[in-house]
Amino acid sequence: MTERTKIKSALESMLFVWGDPLDVKTAAQVFEAEPGVVADCLKELQAEYEEREGGILIQRFGDSFQLCTAEENRSYIERLCNPVREKKLSKSALEVLAIIAYRQPVTRGEIESIRGVRCSYVLEGLVQKGLIEETGRSEAVGRPILYGTTNLFLRHFGIENLSELPDLEDEDFLNAAPGEGEQLSI
Repeated sequence: MTERTKIKSALESMLFVWGDPLDVKTAAQVFEAEPGVVADCLKELQAEYEEREGGILIQRFGDSFQLCTAEENRSYIERLCNPVREKKLSKSALEVLAIIAYRQPVTRGEIESIRGVRCSYVLEGLVQKGLIEETGRSEAVGRPILYGTTNLFLRHFGIENLSELPDLEDEDFLNAAPGEGEQLSI
């Protein structure tokens, strides 16, 4: 067994046991190896899973990787697990989340200026859900908190990085947005 094969085997076990997305830096520390080598091994492992076309895949979220089930098996898994009622994101939460996703890092004041209404409660809820986080402080007067999206945001929306967000001028995207009263499950 080659050294690379051993690393990929260990990475596969680590992904299974870890459950959450495993970032390349943490995995590299475990192997005492360069992050680039570990990232390449994870990408190879991801490609092997895709080629196999099985029910388990490896998804990438930024610099992290996670074992996930294939989307086409979702209904079977839901029937098996009978999930607890999902929490919904309100229209106002989706608006705030969209502003943060497209403008980050952004302050509460900037969000409120765009929306025209206060959003402290909505921001607190999005932080508690783990979809956004404080990313620092602005240099503006009072040094307000800056907000940005998290890796959990990427996972929930099924994207690898923010560059995959739809273009705001995309007609299909604008027409597909949830309408009045519709909610997104999180």
